[in-house]
Amino acid sequence: MTDDTSTETVVDADSAGEPQAPGFEDLGVTGPVLGAIRDLGYESPSAIQAATIPLLMQGRDVLGTAQTGTGKTAAFALPVLERLDLAQKTPQALVLAPTRELALQVCEAFESYASKMKGVHVLPVYGGQGYGVQLSALRRGVHIVVGTPGRIMDHQAKGTLDLTELKYLVLDEADEMLKMGFAEDVEQILAQTPEDKQVALFSATMPAAIRRLAQKYLRDPEEVAIKTKTTTNQNIRQRYLVVSYAQKVDALTRVLEVENFDGVIVFVRTKNETETLAEKLRARGYSAAAINGDVPQAQRERSVNHLKDGKLDILVATDVAARGLDVERISHVINFDIPTDTESYVHRIGRTGRAGRSGDAISFITPRERYLLGHIEKATRQQPAQMQLPTTEDVNTTRLNRFDDAITTALDETGRIEAFRDIIAHYVRHHDVPEGDVAAALAIVAQGKTPLLLDPENDPLAASVEAVNRPPRGRSGRDRGGEPREPREPRRGRGDYAPYRIEVGRRHRVEPRQIVGALANEGGLRRDDFGAIAIKPDFSIVELPANLDPAVLERLRDTRISGRLIEITADRGAPNRRRPARHDDDRRPARHDGDHRSSYTDRDDRRPREDRTARDDRPPRKPRHK
Repeated sequence: MTDDTSTETVVDADSAGEPQAPGFEDLGVTGPVLGAIRDLGYESPSAIQAATIPLLMQGRDVLGTAQTGTGKTAAFALPVLERLDLAQKTPQALVLAPTRELALQVCEAFESYASKMKGVHVLPVYGGQGYGVQLSALRRGVHIVVGTPGRIMDHQAKGTLDLTELKYLVLDEADEMLKMGFAEDVEQILAQTPEDKQVALFSATMPAAIRRLAQKYLRDPEEVAIKTKTTTNQNIRQRYLVVSYAQKVDALTRVLEVENFDGVIVFVRTKNETETLAEKLRARGYSAAAINGDVPQAQRERSVNHLKDGKLDILVATDVAARGLDVERISHVINFDIPTDTESYVHRIGRTGRAGRSGDAISFITPRERYLLGHIEKATRQQPAQMQLPTTEDVNTTRLNRFDDAITTALDETGRIEAFRDIIAHYVRHHDVPEGDVAAALAIVAQGKTPLLLDPENDPLAASVEAVNRPPRGRSGRDRGGEPREPREPRRGRGDYAPYRIEVGRRHRVEPRQIVGALANEGGLRRDDFGAIAIKPDFSIVELPANLDPAVLERLRDTRISGRLIEITADRGAPNRRRPARHDDDRRPARHDGDHRSSYTDRDDRRPREDRTARDDRPPRKPRHK
């Protein structure tokens, strides 16, 4: 419980990393954990790490306020690993995260920090993954569980997750969890864990709901607030492109076609992806190489030197491999996979625009990652501009300009021009061909079999370009900058949705945002996959894509909202229940996140005939007498 004796530490993030700052060993990090973070290139702790690690080492509860990307994961992971009892096979630490992506990222961080420790088992637990893998790992024994609230509650309900000996519990991105409707789930999990556990709660903001949660479940916590002023170099132009995962390689190819780049670093999340993407780029004619933590140091240095010398144009890298990289030729940084923490983002794009030079940073963002733009804007105090995927016309214009530049450069070589002028004149005299035709023929010879210009009718990426450049569906008719957008047809017509019934309703105090948050997180759905949501007393109707993959339904079978199994099924109600009413005089339409307007009227609250028969087992109502 927090009380008047709790203290608060306010830290200016700009003071972190200076020479007088303590090292990790001064904070109590030792042995294999210290060795692992040094191998990762960590030199001095960030502000949140310097303020939080000693407190957690002392066993204090912590209430931390810091922006995403300030190094919170290491702030709680390092103390947990330092005090881990490897002999205990039941979970000792539980980390709750709002999304599966963040859960996986935290899990990977734990594994990196524990790379020099033997026998540490970390298990990610999230919706969408089969129970078999998770159950097998739990039976073998795990030390640290990182998961989303819904799946953690499922395991608690099934009795497959033993938290009776839990020592450490972390709520990561607590405000995001509450925004997604997980407040009751989080409280239920907290209530079912030992009272003497140590709790660390981290949040980018401190709304009243977070403070109430802390007052209820944290014991005399130390409050740590990080005042970050991190900004990126003003010489770096920041842009982003909204693109699906499947379109990323095509999008990268198009961007490289039209950008006037010198050297490029393309950042990806995993070691395997560096090799895969570098190979795809080489197949498309680019000189690219991969660097990651598994590449031998000598080979990494050779690749970097080739980039410096102009023998290589593109490095595909992970964060660890590119740490400290300073190459003057780097004109562009491309986040093929956008980092989920802003500290990594700032470090990545800082590879360009150095020593007063200008640079470009382009980030590929999937529709589900749009929320990260807000984190980036807050942390860097700059708003990246949205860009469009280059069209066939854009590519052809760029190719022609480069062809013109190549001719201009060749014309400057006076000595060589004179020699070839005699050769051309000889050919014209003996073959009676106009000089213009000879020049065109020489261009064909120089170009080879690859056409100089793309054929608009046969552009293999035309569909991808059209899909990526399609404006997002919005309510206001304006883009992020406030400029009016051209009117267009909705992305999905009402006929492309189908109604699904879930067994939670007003009686269970469920709200539309909880439904969206749980189904999106557990089923891998996007926000624009949701149509109307109607909340009834005992159940709710949710419109989802008519062509919904059966695998998504399977993932949603065990989803819980407010601790209750939703039991999702296709709704077979009366035809007029399949469509939101245009006018509803009796009830306001249900909304979730302010994005989807519509509801079902009370007169549509009907079940199939057999259900109504089952319900109507009451005695007939007595006639009313005047």
